[in-house]
Amino acid sequence: MGERAVLYEAADRIGMITLNRPDHRNAMTPELLDAFSEAIGEARNDQEIRCLVITGKGRCFSAGADLRSSMQRSDLGKPSRDASFAMYEPFLRVLDIEVPVIAAMNGHTVGGGFGLTLLADIRVANVDAKYGVNFARLGIHSGLGISYLLPRLVGAAYASELLFTGKLIRGDEALRIGLVTHTEEADEVLPTAMGLARAIAGSAPMAVQQMKASIRRGLRWEIREAALEEAGLQAESLATDDAKEGVSAILQKREPEFTGR
Repeated sequence: MGERAVLYEAADRIGMITLNRPDHRNAMTPELLDAFSEAIGEARNDQEIRCLVITGKGRCFSAGADLRSSMQRSDLGKPSRDASFAMYEPFLRVLDIEVPVIAAMNGHTVGGGFGLTLLADIRVANVDAKYGVNFARLGIHSGLGISYLLPRLVGAAYASELLFTGKLIRGDEALRIGLVTHTEEADEVLPTAMGLARAIAGSAPMAVQQMKASIRRGLRWEIREAALEEAGLQAESLATDDAKEGVSAILQKREPEFTGR
């Protein structure tokens, strides 16, 4: 048995979750999703931590769904809302973490991996990496509540451009539109995130947790509900010819030819 697909460790009141399948670009395989759920459970039960950092090993934070596998978690053989939601539910467990969460976006971050970082409270990006949501280029609706969260973070216009075109942006543009608070060279992303985590860990823990809850309450963030609604729409879109074409095109490294069916 090799190392776990997702690692959890803690020291000095800071927890860290590491996506640990760099050879697969930390894609959302069943193995990684199950291990992520376990790691989040460990973090939630760790009463000593005052901040949680999530990062990835290798050149990618996460490439999102594994397009060579199923984009749903179901044995039924056909798309459904519940199967789409089950794909994202392990990542949504980040919402159960009461302490601040920092996404240390060490490398390329796409699709569901990008959505995972939106669940964090603070994001630190690699200035040279690519970030975005390519669902429209795959012929499917976004998931993980991305269409709900992204406009609230960067505004409706920037969110619309990213969602409708499926284009990927680099770290400097992510900083310009307010998606992240810091951009660094690749080897400085995690140290910067850890520096922020230490600063947070040095603050009064009860006050910080209360303020995190107040921010979420004040913004009326109902992320799980949004993710469930998206799951239904994603299931519908997965059943289309365009979805089949979009996935085939990206695997064959060609431009898709969508027909609207």
